[in-house]
Amino acid sequence: MQKPNQSPIRSGPSARGPLLLAGTVLLLGALGCQRDGVSHYRVPKEAAPPAPMAQVPGTMPPQAGQGAPTPQFAGTPLKWTLPTGWSETPGEGMRFATFKTPLQGRVEATVVVLPGPAGGELANVNRWRGQISLPPMDEAALAKARATLKTRAGVVNVYDFTSEGKAQSRMVAGYISAPDGNTWFLKLTGDAAPVAKGKPDFMRILESLRLD
Repeated sequence: MQKPNQSPIRSGPSARGPLLLAGTVLLLGALGCQRDGVSHYRVPKEAAPPAPMAQVPGTMPPQAGQGAPTPQFAGTPLKWTLPTGWSETPGEGMRFATFKTPLQGRVEATVVVLPGPAGGELANVNRWRGQISLPPMDEAALAKARATLKTRAGVVNVYDFTSEGKAQSRMVAGYISAPDGNTWFLKLTGDAAPVAKGKPDFMRILESLRLD
């Protein structure tokens, strides 16, 4: 028998609805807490190692403190005879040789060799003029400034330039496209006074040029 004032227990769908709703809320709350607790980490990328320096096949890597190698050119090197009191030391890079002179003051005598036409005579002469602060010249002016000298190595074109101003610089240069296929430049450069004194000996060097 049912006791008075006691509500009957319902087990139908209307009783299970609130329980399911409460369980769903609790489950979503737990999932939300877990999501809030997730940490994100960004792993930094490792720096890529530097690429090795390219090396030209068949060459040795440069050594510390090593100067530029003297280039090798095809053909027979140009030869000359030095006057008394002059001496010669091998050069580096494009400088084939350096002449030591008995002249006093700021003066230098050098030999440079380049393969082939080396950019042309006008371009090289204008580069020399720029070294003593002179403006460039055109082909017509180049022809007027040129003197020629016949040697056993071929014809040498000779130029003589003096800068303007109080402290004058002077350059005497010989330009020869030799039969060996190379272009040779012999220059006497420095203050005007010692270059003037050394020009006769320098011209004798140019006259002695030969290929043998």
